[in-house]
Amino acid sequence: MFSILLVAVVMACVTKVLISLSNREHGPAGFARGMVHGALMPCALPNLLAGNDVAIYAENNTGRTYKLGYTVGVNGCGAIFFGIFFWRVNRWRKRSPPRNPKT
Repeated sequence: MFSILLVAVVMACVTKVLISLSNREHGPAGFARGMVHGALMPCALPNLLAGNDVAIYAENNTGRTYKLGYTVGVNGCGAIFFGIFFWRVNRWRKRSPPRNPKT
């Protein structure tokens, strides 16, 4: 339980710092900042649950290119997370002994 809480706190701190660094650039957010915001969006949950208002979407953006970058970031982050998750599940299944069916 403590490790989960520690990971959540670290994710919250890192997300807050990275979002503030990405928002320092002046001008509308483009494809690259959209990818960063999209990749950090799932990590914003601990901050939002703690009551911290984290900007996970730039209001001043370039339109379609920002939204494409945001979508690529969210999907890339999800693909990495779920890819690792299902890879681990597959490894667990291969390690466990086969079950004997009742006959």
